[in-house]
Amino acid sequence: MGKYKGELLLVITALMWGSGFVGMAVGLEYWTVFQLMGLRFTLATVLLCLIFHKKLRLINKAVLWKGAVLGVILFAAFAVQTYGLLYTTPAKNAFLTAINVLIVPVLAYLIYKRRFDRYEVIAAILALVGIGFLSLTSSFTMNVGDILSILCAVLFAFDIFYTNVFVKKEDALALTIVQFMTASVLGIIMMIILGEVPTVVEPTGIYIIIYLAVFCTCVAYVCQNIGMQYANPTKSAIILSMESLFGTLFSVWLLNELLTGRMIFGCFLILIAVLFAELKPKFGLAHMKQKI
Repeated sequence: MGKYKGELLLVITALMWGSGFVGMAVGLEYWTVFQLMGLRFTLATVLLCLIFHKKLRLINKAVLWKGAVLGVILFAAFAVQTYGLLYTTPAKNAFLTAINVLIVPVLAYLIYKRRFDRYEVIAAILALVGIGFLSLTSSFTMNVGDILSILCAVLFAFDIFYTNVFVKKEDALALTIVQFMTASVLGIIMMIILGEVPTVVEPTGIYIIIYLAVFCTCVAYVCQNIGMQYANPTKSAIILSMESLFGTLFSVWLLNELLTGRMIFGCFLILIAVLFAELKPKFGLAHMKQKI
């Protein structure tokens, strides 16, 4: 049951991240990139410290450096992704970011020599094709925003991979607190350097920060870091690829975007990919343990 508990938590993470696409898009109307990130992670850090204050005792030297590494990667990934949105469409940004579903198993092989599970590889490719149907239009040209989105995919792949590695030995919540603290400090430093410390705020902008901090940051990353204690990196990335599915559904619901047959087919492929990676024993494939 622990395994399925972990994977349910990863689905919740994908759901929160999916809603975050809408929150970030609206938030950029009120805040700069680093204001949005600095305030979001600062509030998230305060909330985690208040709610899980007993976990502060578990922050030792190992948790500090591992959490700091995750925080730097997380900050860089969000910064690159958000700047990418300024130059490309949200759909292409989401698709290119989701390439991490293929990068994660490559990292696992290169760093820890974890051999490819053929079913996870097939599921990853299915998920990527599904995201393509879901997100892309007929025209696909590369610009600076697309390049930033690809860089974001690489950074998120490292975040998913190393989070999965670190939570196996360290307390997930203690790691999350240090991770957020690092990202918030970096965000505040960038605000100060760029002279973007906010002096006037609008209520709607504050509500967006609260939503992003509570749900898309606190809830999402607590669920991710705890959930990854039970799932391997490749399967985690496949489940988290449902972020694009949920993002599309939230865009249709909240932003009145049109849901086409192509997008529905993409959603279907993503769901099939997750089920294929998760339920292979149910299809009588458990005895087939060959690796490619």
